[in-house]
Amino acid sequence: MLTRKQYELLNFINERLESTGVSPSFDEMKDALNLKSKSGIHRLITGLEERGFIRRLPHRARALEVTRLPENMGGQARGNIVRPDFKGSAAPVGESATLPLLGRIAAGTPIEALRDSSADVGVPASLVGSGNHYALTVEGDSMIDAGIFDGDTVLIKSCDSAENGAIVVALIDDSEVTLKRLRRKGASIALEAANPAYETRIFGPDRVKVQGRLVGLIRSY
Repeated sequence: MLTRKQYELLNFINERLESTGVSPSFDEMKDALNLKSKSGIHRLITGLEERGFIRRLPHRARALEVTRLPENMGGQARGNIVRPDFKGSAAPVGESATLPLLGRIAAGTPIEALRDSSADVGVPASLVGSGNHYALTVEGDSMIDAGIFDGDTVLIKSCDSAENGAIVVALIDDSEVTLKRLRRKGASIALEAANPAYETRIFGPDRVKVQGRLVGLIRSY
């Protein structure tokens, strides 16, 4: 049996996972439930975890998985494990998934033009969750401080929106595609590199389209 606040929080987390694939922050949870402090959210999450409705992953900030739902909320979890930038599914270890490898993420080419139906990449199923995903080969060093290096294969979940601070595939002016961290600043959108050698680029909201969100990475040595 859940308390009313536990039920409200579980529903809020699950709906956010369904709509964005990203867990709400503690501040967002606090505001949604009209609580005065985040300590109340911590207690509610602990209660949900003890009752088996959610699971927290160790060593990951804001890593939540909705494991089940009450019968009057559908009875089955619809969300997946979520992290600020990387997300996996609860797929059994050993399973694999095949994603289309769309090419290199390089300036000047819209993502649609990169598709090569003959190129695929096999990845552990635990690196991807529900929804459509694709892979890209990184070209350049603009995201090295985020642990993304030239030649890495990034796994992208297709979406047209992402939370502030997420690393996204952004299409600029329908002609240039880039992998950058998304920041919203008032009516503007900032695309931040993770390398001090590159400047943050600021655009009007009508100039940038999110085409996917980073959920995983594969590196060959």
